[in-house]
Amino acid sequence: MATQYSISGTTAKGIAASVERGISEGELAPGDALPPVRRLADDLGVSPGTVATAYKELRRRGLVVTRGRGGTVVAEAPSVASRRPPQVPPGLVDLAGGHPDPAFLPVLRPPAEVHPTFGSHRASPRLPALEELTRAWFARDGVPAERVTFAHGALDCIARLLSVELRPGDAVAVEDPGFHHLLDLVPALGLRMVPVAVDEEGMTPDALRTALRSGVRAVVCTPRAQNPTGASFTRARRDELVSLLREFPEVLVVEDDYTVEIEGPVAPTLAASGLGRWAQVRTVSKRLGINLRWAGMAGDPVTIARHDGRMLMTSGWVSHILQETLVGLMSDPAVARLVAAGEAAYTKRRLALIDALGSYGIRATGASGIGVWVPVRDESAVVNGLRTHGWWVAAGSRFRIVTPTAVRISTALLLPEDAERLARDFADVLRDRQAVYGG
Repeated sequence: MATQYSISGTTAKGIAASVERGISEGELAPGDALPPVRRLADDLGVSPGTVATAYKELRRRGLVVTRGRGGTVVAEAPSVASRRPPQVPPGLVDLAGGHPDPAFLPVLRPPAEVHPTFGSHRASPRLPALEELTRAWFARDGVPAERVTFAHGALDCIARLLSVELRPGDAVAVEDPGFHHLLDLVPALGLRMVPVAVDEEGMTPDALRTALRSGVRAVVCTPRAQNPTGASFTRARRDELVSLLREFPEVLVVEDDYTVEIEGPVAPTLAASGLGRWAQVRTVSKRLGINLRWAGMAGDPVTIARHDGRMLMTSGWVSHILQETLVGLMSDPAVARLVAAGEAAYTKRRLALIDALGSYGIRATGASGIGVWVPVRDESAVVNGLRTHGWWVAAGSRFRIVTPTAVRISTALLLPEDAERLARDFADVLRDRQAVYGG
């Protein structure tokens, strides 16, 4: 239990604000337990109902979670403060971040001149040239593109969709393991996560069926290069999932196809399967760089309209300067060749590590994407062990809900000639820790 921070307040609002202040100032850390309801009520001289109401509000906002007999504890990624990735210790090779290789990113060339604009762009938020390129981008892969829109990145788009479609307390089916920022976002919106197991072909039908029958209102998934496992839909798996989803036509299905252009052949997608409520989100961060905070989205008429209605009331539009920059990049043959070279290099690097680990009897998954997922019994032991060999990898706890322990290794910057050394060091770490390694 946290004993260094004294919660104060005489109303539910005041108590909740005190806990939030403790979290934001670092006095209450992720995993710290809050006092039991009756004990805190006695300490503050208020009714147990007042404290229970405060805790309920904190849970709704994603600041705390309840763990049955474990009581109420501060969430692992409370929405009151952003969770930043740990700093890479000096001298280590960073294989934790999941970022693309700068060698395969183009130089950005914004418009040479930007003339003053009178008024706002709310009446015409999308440049026709970029809208046309976006339609062609989706249509090329069989995704219906009659209606497209823009947002400030994938998470911005997904957050807006979930906010307009769902209400606090509603449930969202998410991949487990899954994208750690999404796993932070959903509870921060006051929504409940329902984990859906993932194998090498994506969400498993049995797990999705269970989630749908439990009453989830939305499903968020990745058609290929699933983060962190690298899973990609096969046609058979896609068809199984679509068959299930058609039994629940009111459930919103959101696909995050974040690795378009650096992942080879197009995976079969749910978005191209005639579902009633759907959206597919595509970004350019992996192929063109993180400075381009932009996402394109295709979807059914209702979903697009609701997204745009909310965006109109908030940010309004994506910068037209950014849009003009994207038009130039997406139309440039030299940029396309650079991206294609990156795609080939990423595939070679990922497969080199999987093969090298396999030669030591270490199982790793990574059918696509820019990383591999390696099951281990003790994440901390492996992360710290590899650190002593000069490698910095990500503990799987950032990506998991209930699935077994593992580590994620980003391969975007790992040259094939270095894969053997990493695999050898990995094997040495496991041999040193046979008592705790589970294979």
